[in-house]
Amino acid sequence: MVAYTLAILAAVGVVMLTALVFRLVKRADEDRDPAGPSASHTGSMLSALFLLVFAIAIIVPWTKADAARQNTHTESQAAVDAYWAAEALPGDAARQVRAALRDYVTFVVRDEWPLMAQGRMDPVGAARMDQLRGRVSDLEVSGDGAEEAQAEVLEHLAAISTARAQRSADAAATPPEGLLFLTILTGVVVIVFPFLAGARPRGLTILPMVAMAGLLGFGIYLTWDISRAFDGPLAVGPEAFQGALQEFARVGGGM
Repeated sequence: MVAYTLAILAAVGVVMLTALVFRLVKRADEDRDPAGPSASHTGSMLSALFLLVFAIAIIVPWTKADAARQNTHTESQAAVDAYWAAEALPGDAARQVRAALRDYVTFVVRDEWPLMAQGRMDPVGAARMDQLRGRVSDLEVSGDGAEEAQAEVLEHLAAISTARAQRSADAAATPPEGLLFLTILTGVVVIVFPFLAGARPRGLTILPMVAMAGLLGFGIYLTWDISRAFDGPLAVGPEAFQGALQEFARVGGGM
C-alpha cells in the first residue's frame, strides 16, 4: 500500500511540476471550459482507467471460475476411475473402498459445497480421504493383479487429494487485493468528474449521467458478486460430483 501511495503522489507531483514549468516558460490562457482540452483529456483517461480496472475485475474471477470448474471435473473423474479400479481388489476390500468413495462424493455435494460458497472447506473431507488412502495402503494383497489394482487405486486416490487441495485454493481465492476498491474509486471519479470540471447539467441532459451512474453501480456490484468461484452468478456447481454418483450407481449396480 505504501508503494501505491508513493506512486500516486509521484504522478500528482509530475502534473503539478509540469503545470508550473509551462506557466513560467510559456504564457497561455487559462482553461476553465468544461469541454476544454484539460477536461476532455482527463475525462478520456479516467474513463480508460476505469475500463481497464473493470475489465481486470471481471476477467480474473471469470478465469478463476473456469479453472475451478475444470478442476471439479478432474477430481470427480479421478473418483470414478478409483471406483472402477477398486473392483479388482481382493476380498471385501472392493466393496469397502467403493462405499467410502460414494460417501466421500456424497459428503462433498451435500455438506461441503455450501461451505465453499463462503470460501472455506470442511476438514472432514480431507480426513476421510486420508483414511481411505491409508486403508488401501494397508491392504495385504498377493498376486500381480491384486497388486496392480492396489497401486492403481492409490494413484487415483492421490489424484483426488491433489484436486481437492486445488479446490480448496479455488474456494479461498479472491481477486487481487485492492482491485475492488480501485474499481469503486475509479467508477465514482468517472461519475463526479463532469461536475468537478464545471459542468452543470439540467433537465433532460442529466438523464444520460443518471443512466451511466446506474450502469456503473451495477457493474461494480457485479465485480463484487463474482469475486468467489463457488458463489454468485458464475458459481461453480456440484454437477461433476453428481455425475460421479450417477456413474457409481451405473458401474456398481448399487453396490
